[in-house]
Amino acid sequence: MAATSPSAPLKPFSAIVFDMDGTLLDTESVFREIVFDVSAGLGFEMTDTVHLSMVGSSHETTNRLLVEAYGVAFPYQIFDEQCRTLMRERMSEVVPVKPGVHELLAELRARHIPTAVATSSRAPHALGHLGAAGLLSMFQAIVTRDDVVHPKPHPEPYLTATRLLGLAPQHCIAVEDSHAGVRAAHAAGLQTIMVPDLVGPSEEITALCTAVMGSLHELRRAAFAG
Repeated sequence: MAATSPSAPLKPFSAIVFDMDGTLLDTESVFREIVFDVSAGLGFEMTDTVHLSMVGSSHETTNRLLVEAYGVAFPYQIFDEQCRTLMRERMSEVVPVKPGVHELLAELRARHIPTAVATSSRAPHALGHLGAAGLLSMFQAIVTRDDVVHPKPHPEPYLTATRLLGLAPQHCIAVEDSHAGVRAAHAAGLQTIMVPDLVGPSEEITALCTAVMGSLHELRRAAFAG
């Protein structure tokens, strides 16, 4: 997947707000396996197209997408509960992080640059996984689905995160891996960086980003160049 780095250092910033799944935590590939397995167990054939449309989506959007794909007979509540149960089991011992997470967060802490998380996941999932990954204490604010009225792609999660940090959105960087997240961050006015995980950027999404990068290592180099 091609990445496009900025030709010059990023614009000055005062904080970074991260998405969680697929950006900080390497959980999307695990969840993909679960989604396919649970769907099959319920008698529905999951496809890559349907699954990828769900990446980065809120609970409500995922429900709508699955009903659109499989009809009103799709048992979303059962699907959701089984997926969450299996995810808890698989993440009970260790929650893997994406390459470059520890190095970037350590650099930000050393430079006294505040950080936040803006995720579409519910609070128990978000706080539990960040805690298990040893990252919970690294963030000054964590915004989950339970903290907003409108989830991504609405800008509210990012506007809430920057408000909690006490900063204007235009003074912050957002780091995202999903289309919904990029749309949310851009609409909120943050300098938006996409680090793709399972879903690559379209032309529309690329146009909303300051840059599309291959990893958080690349972002660290760009953020602190010179």
